[in-house]
Amino acid sequence: MTPLLSARGLTKLYPGGRGCREVSLELDAGEVLAVVGESGSGKSTLLSLLATELAADAGRIDYRLRDGTVRDLLVLGEAERRLLLRTDWGFIRQDATQGLRMAVSAGGNVGERLMAVGARHYGNIREAARDWLERVEIAPARMDDSPRGFSGGMRQRLQIARNLVTQPRLVLMDEPTSGLDVSVQARLLDLIRGLVAELGLAVVIVTHDLAVARLLSHRILVMKDGRVIESGLTDQVLDDPAAPYTQLLVSSVLAA
Repeated sequence: MTPLLSARGLTKLYPGGRGCREVSLELDAGEVLAVVGESGSGKSTLLSLLATELAADAGRIDYRLRDGTVRDLLVLGEAERRLLLRTDWGFIRQDATQGLRMAVSAGGNVGERLMAVGARHYGNIREAARDWLERVEIAPARMDDSPRGFSGGMRQRLQIARNLVTQPRLVLMDEPTSGLDVSVQARLLDLIRGLVAELGLAVVIVTHDLAVARLLSHRILVMKDGRVIESGLTDQVLDDPAAPYTQLLVSSVLAA
């Protein structure tokens, strides 16, 4: 079957040479792909390109729509792009305040996304929001509370609920556990892993943490200086890395 997402020769360069250089990848439905590398390796630029938040200098990104047709995301019209962002895609951001409406209640954050896809019955919207808050371990009693009063872990869980309530097929994640306490990270990772498996989501996750990549992903891309230097099944790459840079990354984790 045609991949859900396919990038070919994707390039975006900034002054000084940073960015992405001729990156290619494929992602099947239900597959989790981790993109790893040190700061400045190009992994976050790649994620922004896939999300169509950045304009590429070269390349193409093909996406298989629900009706089976394949479109190049880089030439989509603005209306088509916005529709995909509201329905087929989710984006879990490192800083949850950038992925939430901080002036809107927890339930309102989830309900807004449903309204964006046409839901209008207040009772049904509220019930769906309540259900999703419970699924991400936020007490229904906090439904009308502002996210400003939530902890970092709770904000991330609320951001997950907001993104998944419309049942997207593709979710992009940018360092979703970064900056959280270790115990909170572990709880959040367990939640993410369970929801990804339950919903059959395709995920591209950017992370500097190889333990996160091993726990969540089926395949892995290792980036350095804007290029993919190694890729393959996650366990194979991390247990027997071929590229010297990947060997260095893995050994630094083991020595930590």
